[in-house]
Amino acid sequence: MTERSLTGALLLSLGAVLIAGAAIGPFPLSPDRIIAVLGGDRSDAQAATVLLNIRLPRVLAAAVVGAALAAAGAAYQTTFRNPLVSPDILGVSAGAGFGAVLGILLGLPVIGIQMLGFGTGLLTVGLVLALSLALRGTGQVLIMVLCGIAIGALAGAGISLVKLLADPEQQLPAITFWLMGSLAGVKRADLVAALPALLVGIAPLLALRWRIGLLAMGDDEARAMGIDAAKLRLLVIACATLMTAAAVAMAGVIGWIGLMVPHMARLVTGPRFDRLLPAAILIGAGFMVLVDTAARSIATLEVPLGILTAVLGAPVFVWLLARGARPWSE
Repeated sequence: MTERSLTGALLLSLGAVLIAGAAIGPFPLSPDRIIAVLGGDRSDAQAATVLLNIRLPRVLAAAVVGAALAAAGAAYQTTFRNPLVSPDILGVSAGAGFGAVLGILLGLPVIGIQMLGFGTGLLTVGLVLALSLALRGTGQVLIMVLCGIAIGALAGAGISLVKLLADPEQQLPAITFWLMGSLAGVKRADLVAALPALLVGIAPLLALRWRIGLLAMGDDEARAMGIDAAKLRLLVIACATLMTAAAVAMAGVIGWIGLMVPHMARLVTGPRFDRLLPAAILIGAGFMVLVDTAARSIATLEVPLGILTAVLGAPVFVWLLARGARPWSE
């Protein structure tokens, strides 16, 4: 299948998933009613209110979060030449989580919680990069990853401390539910606030995806082809971190998407990053919409997204390991 036909098939599949996500819920909407409302028909006021104010913002937010986490995962895995790397490898998820739960403890409004989570996520990775630069030596990438693990552990300890200090009747349940991941409270304003950071992060990755693919060959080969591997790697990390922090600030901590979806995309595109990245974005968006639709449909009480992604992701990841896939040499 050519790259153009593959992209077209994935776009059609994503469109169908978006319509299904918008149609399914406690107040079901038929596809023709959805199309009519989007076309400007407001004769059914209840359907228009449900679709435009509740269902559509949530479905689009799920697609955006899934695309961002999948793109970040693909970028990290290619940059670090390690198929087991995920977007939280540098501590961004733990850092953003710490900021968000601190905002809940302080009683901030939703936008304040999101902005604090976004800021602490970026601050966490800034500390990781500063430490790795200060500890210069052999294996700079390894030092960066180890610093990420250390700072992420500190952020996790901070989360535990906040949970200990939180009001067990009001704040602690909200903190626990948020840490498991949810899009239940997403509104159009939240989506609009997160979009600039997500677009700023994803645009350079798409524009430079041919060069980024050379990083999988190693720094020496990349330099031989005129690529400044160190600067390009730093740019990729900055973009992937920006997207991850924005996604976590909006939806909470959702694991496995950035680790699993790039592997799913490689099954249809191969290891070439210039083809892998667009496919991972589209597959990640559709997968997250399906997971979110299931989360609000399979039970009376909404299931946290982190639980579903773990239940789905762990078996898929074991299967991928059983295949013995070698992403850099297939």
